[in-house]
Amino acid sequence: MTAEIRQTVNRSVLIVGASRGLGEAIVEEYVARGAHAVGTVRGETATPLHEFAARAGDSVEIEQVDIDHPDQIDSLAARLAGRQFDLLFVVAGISLAPMEDIAVQISTQDFSRMMVTNALGVMRAVEALHGLVSPTGTIAVMSSGQGSISDNTQAGFEVYRATKSALNQLMRSYAVRHAEDARAILLMAPGWVKTTLGGPQARLEISDSIPPLVDTVDAQRGIPGLQYLDRNGATIPW
Repeated sequence: MTAEIRQTVNRSVLIVGASRGLGEAIVEEYVARGAHAVGTVRGETATPLHEFAARAGDSVEIEQVDIDHPDQIDSLAARLAGRQFDLLFVVAGISLAPMEDIAVQISTQDFSRMMVTNALGVMRAVEALHGLVSPTGTIAVMSSGQGSISDNTQAGFEVYRATKSALNQLMRSYAVRHAEDARAILLMAPGWVKTTLGGPQARLEISDSIPPLVDTVDAQRGIPGLQYLDRNGATIPW
């Protein structure tokens, strides 16, 4: 007997950074649970999201945005104006530094690019798009357990850690500024997953990470305020 697929409470979702990897997998998971998904890609080249959209039909729309460019974020917001989503999930992120390198070994240009994409670009997307989210919906961003300062006991991934810690701090400030907001605000940590970004040494497959992560995101709907959670719903220390 085939296991029954869980239906989602988030029936309309906007996933920013969905061309491949975790973002694309989140789109697939939400569509499987009955949602309509808008997923964004950076460029015009065909991606795994395009391949899935061709199979999924009307359940998936594809938009284009590079969150490194504020004008593109503003254009996306304008194109989607008047629509309402149950969930905004900004997944976009990059890593340009090997796991073992210390921060001073990365070029200034690559350090800046990682900070812009992983922290500043994510926040620009949240600020520009949060008005599209239902007043009782959810705003989520893909953080990482690597962003926890308390849990940094083994070093490694220094620049990536720094970008995610910066993102966490910026989202904390966002939540303070929107303290009266009834929306759930989530920093999500998917675990170390085998993707292009995570690399082949990662401990988890996408299938180990994304279904429980989506369960956790869905479970937080209707719970106002900021939470920093792992894929299973456990609180991560700041």
